[in-house]
Amino acid sequence: MDHLTITQAVSLGPVQWPLRLGSVPALASAFQQRPEVRNAIDRAAAGHTAVVLTQVLSGGGGVGKTQLASAYAHQALAEGVDLVVWVDASETDQVIARYAVAAHIVDAPNALAGQTGEKDARAFLQWLATTKRSWLVILDDITDPDAMQPWWPPSSAWGSGRVVATTRRQDAALSGGGRAVVDVDTYSSQEADTYLRARLKSARAEHLIDARTEPLAEALGFLPLALSHAAAYMINEDVPCADYLLRFNGSAAKLDDLLPRHADTEGYGRHVAAALLLSLDVAQGCEPVGLAIPALRLAAVLDPAGHPRELWARKAVINYLTAHRDPMPSPDGPTPISSTQAKAALRLLHRYGLLTDDAQAGFRAVKLHALTARAVREHTPSGEQREIVRTAAEALTELWHKGGVERAVLHTNIDSLDGFAGDLLWEVEGHHLLRWVGRSLSARGLATAAVPYWQRVSDTSERVLGRTDRKTVMARRELAVAYLNAGRSKDAFAVFQEDYAYEAEVLADAGLKTRRTPGSEGEFPRRQTAADLLGLLEDTLAVRERILGPTDPTTLSCRVKLSIAYWEAGKQPQAISMLKMVLKYQNEDLGVHHPDSMATALRLHEFRGERKGWWWKSRQDPDQPEGRR
Repeated sequence: MDHLTITQAVSLGPVQWPLRLGSVPALASAFQQRPEVRNAIDRAAAGHTAVVLTQVLSGGGGVGKTQLASAYAHQALAEGVDLVVWVDASETDQVIARYAVAAHIVDAPNALAGQTGEKDARAFLQWLATTKRSWLVILDDITDPDAMQPWWPPSSAWGSGRVVATTRRQDAALSGGGRAVVDVDTYSSQEADTYLRARLKSARAEHLIDARTEPLAEALGFLPLALSHAAAYMINEDVPCADYLLRFNGSAAKLDDLLPRHADTEGYGRHVAAALLLSLDVAQGCEPVGLAIPALRLAAVLDPAGHPRELWARKAVINYLTAHRDPMPSPDGPTPISSTQAKAALRLLHRYGLLTDDAQAGFRAVKLHALTARAVREHTPSGEQREIVRTAAEALTELWHKGGVERAVLHTNIDSLDGFAGDLLWEVEGHHLLRWVGRSLSARGLATAAVPYWQRVSDTSERVLGRTDRKTVMARRELAVAYLNAGRSKDAFAVFQEDYAYEAEVLADAGLKTRRTPGSEGEFPRRQTAADLLGLLEDTLAVRERILGPTDPTTLSCRVKLSIAYWEAGKQPQAISMLKMVLKYQNEDLGVHHPDSMATALRLHEFRGERKGWWWKSRQDPDQPEGRR
């Protein structure tokens, strides 16, 4: 009785109990019972005051909602429940049609031949409310909660009915009318590992199980649909977990190849990427119209573990969404959107289960499953990737300067952007983010992590920009400092020595003009007056600021030397002003607790002749008037 018309249903004759209406999906091979989720559903049922509890299993694509609902249907059939109805609820018309047929099969009162489908459907709902027979209605994949409002099964007068619904939507309407919402997430790490092992063993492919089974499950984000497709691929191609993981992490690998449609051996009916992005086109047409796709593409280059909500109020994000809104609301060009509209786009993606926006998660409020992010990136036109990377880099820069966000969260988001963007981050002038992260590693005393980090950054800079580019020089300076902090002085001095010739070439290309004495033939004189020394340091500082930037360690070192020279020359105001500027940059880049910042603060205290008890305040706020200290 899976697909009967009303006429066929009328001709069936007397009802034969128990009944099953609709196609209940078979349980997947190596199906996981997921006791934590099942317990959450059962607790929701036990703690609810209504006689009938509708559990709405809400979650993103591929998390196994339909399989959980199917498990309840099979359990009900095994227990002898009189009526089990499985309804494809993706379209409300299909729900009405199923109800109408069911009304005639159960011989519901007022279900008369010739009536409209809606009247027959209401007759079935009335029968559910009044019958003493036990029943279970499964509403699978509700896509329009508002349209479903009149068609939720009512409470049973005899307490004999139950409803289980699945949806990826997060609308408030789902939790009304006596319904309880139970969120369904991915497998736990143990469930994912158990599934992979059981699935391969059931196919007599135990030889594919190896030490990389758990890392493979983690790489797939513990997503049940992806694990199913991956297992089928490995069985078909006789590929062990370790080899599949290498292919999956390969830069040229695509989800369409690694999780192909023909690997849908469990009958899910959807390709993985398509399932993950199923509702994106619908969301694109909802208010705020045209922002869902560009917003999701931006979120896809950030850390799947979460980024701050505040990012969506940044100027760079607003400008990007304004420029990429589709369709444009005005033929005269893009109308600037507001930060409210940007956050509304975020909530829209949340409602359609495409990402999670949870204020209780703090600085990691906005999360996007790693496979969903990968599917989005793979379907993003190559011509738009540069602008997306630029926007993310500028937004993270704004957050960094604004403050108030945990640096660890900014670090992981910068790392994710760097990993996805590759050379694009350098091409859009986003390299400074990498420098900030590297300096933070050093400032926190993480010398072991700082060395390989700066090795990678300097290698990339040399490959992309060239050996003599100022950014490469800056990166190698940081590498040398990291070596020193790690106690590897020989490696540090080797970098300094190797870079000497290149730095000279950089300064020469910049047209360095220093003050020289007659007859020196281009070499600095052995003896110099105080004025000569000041002039030389001032020239050197000017060039370093222009070539290396005002916050480069060598520039700051030159400032410190110049401040000492000012002091020795009797120019105390200039010396103090110079040190205050150094301390400001160090506090911003390194933090007030960094040894370099503390050393500069102490020197500033000595120049001012202040009591030692005040030096701590001076390093925290170098611009505070002395009379208020």
